[in-house]
Amino acid sequence: MKAVICETLGDPTGLKIKQIDPPGDPAEGQVKVTLKARGVSFVDVLMVAGQYQMKAELPFIPGQEGAGVITQIGAGVTQVTPGDRVMTSHSIGAFVEEVLLPEASVTQISDNMSLAEAASFRANYTTAYLALQRGRLQSNEVLLVHGAAGGVGLAAVHVGKMMGATVIATASSDAKLAVVKEQGADHIINYSDGFRDEVKSLTNDKGADVIYDPVGGDVFDESMRCINRLGRILIIGFTSGRAALAKTNHLLIKEATVIGLTIGAFGRFEPDAARRNFQELMDYATAGKLKPYVSHQLPLDEVATAMQLIQERKVIGKVVLI
Repeated sequence: MKAVICETLGDPTGLKIKQIDPPGDPAEGQVKVTLKARGVSFVDVLMVAGQYQMKAELPFIPGQEGAGVITQIGAGVTQVTPGDRVMTSHSIGAFVEEVLLPEASVTQISDNMSLAEAASFRANYTTAYLALQRGRLQSNEVLLVHGAAGGVGLAAVHVGKMMGATVIATASSDAKLAVVKEQGADHIINYSDGFRDEVKSLTNDKGADVIYDPVGGDVFDESMRCINRLGRILIIGFTSGRAALAKTNHLLIKEATVIGLTIGAFGRFEPDAARRNFQELMDYATAGKLKPYVSHQLPLDEVATAMQLIQERKVIGKVVLI
């Protein structure tokens, strides 16, 4: 079967497409899945470059999210059967055609969710949902979402609107913002020329109650100047490449809170709560309240192109390998 192999760390153009042996029969508690879609994320790009905190031993198959069809189940499997459409979760190893996984790593999806959408769902929406819970977002509050055209940012727009907030979304181009507006944002700002003044204007000079920041750097610095009293800034990442330093005098004056989180730590330290959150998100998706946006679908062979699109900030929502 076909697989993407990372043999050396660095640029994604160095990834190899190879034929490897298909997996055998599933053992007890395992399922075999034919993957039809694989989500590509910024984390995958970092892992291939050797810049992510989790280091995979070379050679390895990248990829943490997928979706496909169950083809075989092992003894003791009770929640899925052959023919079921499922989303899949991997530490690594999703960029293949067929895979063996523990039953707990697959989740059956509803008929109203495509396989491409399923491969785009888990990481982005669990992150956004946990963040806005930790930020205690209320339905009468203003949520400012940075990097709103990216997968984790657009998920926050969707979840924030579902929770009843007024959403101000920022991104780096008018073309991206047009899509974000179509996806539900109440107000959009091109932050190429700054955003503080416009956020203040939109909030009667109060500022945003909750700020969702996967960008960091200068964006975080400016966010500190347009946060409401008792506001909360949620640290999702720093795709800008610079981890910002919070000025404590600003936090003091605004009585504001900075909250960091990772979905991985949540799953390790609060597994029951993580499972509840995920089930709630799946229920929302089944009800049609959450729907991932996929801007690019490319063949598995074009994995390097998919990662370059992410590096060049050309993806809106998610890019999926099919």
